[in-house]
Amino acid sequence: MSEHDRDTEFVTRIIGYVDTSERQTLEERMGKTRRDERCVRRAAYLMLLFAGLAIAGLFYAVIFAADFPLDVTQLLTRLVVKALSAVALSSLTCAVAFIALGLLYRREVNRHREECRRLSIKLLEARLGRARTPVNNAHAQPAMNRN
Repeated sequence: MSEHDRDTEFVTRIIGYVDTSERQTLEERMGKTRRDERCVRRAAYLMLLFAGLAIAGLFYAVIFAADFPLDVTQLLTRLVVKALSAVALSSLTCAVAFIALGLLYRREVNRHREECRRLSIKLLEARLGRARTPVNNAHAQPAMNRN
């Protein structure tokens, strides 16, 4: 499990203590977005696998097909090369599209996580009150702004 997934799981569990409709809709949206992101990631991996297999088939055809004389076998080899080229190109195109869509879903998950954090802070302040000491946000500032 990645750090991003652990953070998401943590804030999702924290908001489980809030009993509002806002929490319920946020959990539903977060769950749907995370499922969609996983589905798109799997589709991208599958397209990369198809592209890799098609490219491997093309290399095989280029290396071994040049020795055959021009006959039915050579004709079929040319058709196979065209088919493998089409599969490789379309798989790579789909993989790029799925990766871009996955990045959009990741951005959406991050937005939902921020909403979870906001709701978590609201819950903690309602139950525990405001923090007595100011929060040190030095870790959140860029390195150039630190003194």
